[in-house]
Amino acid sequence: MKRLRILVLGPYCDPAAVSMPYVTYSHAAALAELHDVALVVGSPSEENVRRAKGPFRTIEVVRMTLLEHIYAWSLRRIFKYNFDTQVLTAFSYPFSVAFEWYAWRQLRRRIFAGEFDVVLRVLPMTPALPSPFAFFLRKGPIPFVIGPLNGGLPWPPGFSQLENQKEWIANLRNLYRYLPFARSTYRHAAAIIAASSQTYSEFAEYGDKLFFVPEPGIARSLCYGDSRSPARGAKLELIFVGGLVPRKACDLALRAAAPLLRSDLARFTVLGDGPERNRLEQLARSLGIEKAVSFCGWLSHAEVIKRLRSADVFVFPSLRDNGAGVVFEALGTGAVPVVADFGGPGDIVHPGVGYKVAVTTENDIVAQMEKILTELAYNRDRLEQLRRQGMAYVRERLTWDAKAQSITRVLHWAVGRGPKPDLLPPKMLCPQNA
Repeated sequence: MKRLRILVLGPYCDPAAVSMPYVTYSHAAALAELHDVALVVGSPSEENVRRAKGPFRTIEVVRMTLLEHIYAWSLRRIFKYNFDTQVLTAFSYPFSVAFEWYAWRQLRRRIFAGEFDVVLRVLPMTPALPSPFAFFLRKGPIPFVIGPLNGGLPWPPGFSQLENQKEWIANLRNLYRYLPFARSTYRHAAAIIAASSQTYSEFAEYGDKLFFVPEPGIARSLCYGDSRSPARGAKLELIFVGGLVPRKACDLALRAAAPLLRSDLARFTVLGDGPERNRLEQLARSLGIEKAVSFCGWLSHAEVIKRLRSADVFVFPSLRDNGAGVVFEALGTGAVPVVADFGGPGDIVHPGVGYKVAVTTENDIVAQMEKILTELAYNRDRLEQLRRQGMAYVRERLTWDAKAQSITRVLHWAVGRGPKPDLLPPKMLCPQNA
């Protein structure tokens, strides 16, 4: 396919960060291996982006000194670096709009001079933060594409874990549709890329220009052969990776594994930290499994990958996860995933590579997972089959370069240089009403 000249809007892309800044930087860098990419970032990300020496044609830096100081101060003093709160998303709206206004003023002459073929906005990833660029480009001269977008997962009722974390602002989420630029963003976009079945359903009215590409990816270098050689009768190695917050539901994972742990048939490693850690350690003691569970706190990414490579099963019953890149990493390193059938994990895992448990009630989820873990403890052949198939699935479908190929097909269609790609979500959910 012919190389495109892509202007990528990624205000806080950052190769040295985690979560969305890292995911979107990796996405942009993979695109830059295939196309001529000009990456637009804010000045706080500039140093790390330049140091990474990615394959970008140019790095365009938007400087908003006063606004950046206000945002940084608020993040530190008001939000205490809590990136998990939805209030921060609402607070970010004026800063997001300002970034794109500054970027437009800085780049519009080059856009109209024909320097770029298409604009792709990769950040912010939430659909609740609209893009002025779609309005600015409503009459051309080049198309505007947005995504992959992710967010808006409902809160499943009846779970104490979610009631402990749900915020009042979640009930007001649909009001974003009345913000300035909200409607024009999706009306004028040449293509909309959704990263989950849930988000896809939210934009069902734009089905003629709507595509599915999952949010995270994984480096192909991590997907090398499996070196495990467990001895006969070895314990089942279980692992959980993630923040120890209520919605991640690590407590359900411990309860489900408890019978195997008490019988000395398994070990459980918990990688991560957070406000739930003390409660989870108390739960382990009350279940009589404290000697079989290791709480390791946060480790380096390299160490996390190493631990995943030595694990048999990745137990991740998170009740509300939009993307869950760690599921990609578990699959790619050979840890068979057992996840809740909801959100990002439910989109990615299928019966040929792991297990999905229905999101019903706490006790039923525990019972479903307990049955699965017991089966795997006594059926190593099944475990090895899922492991091999999962690693092959990641190499073929979930690497960053595979994701870049899918996005490329969308962009070629948007600029009129290729057929419309068939990129549908794993689940066709009912459209979400405002």
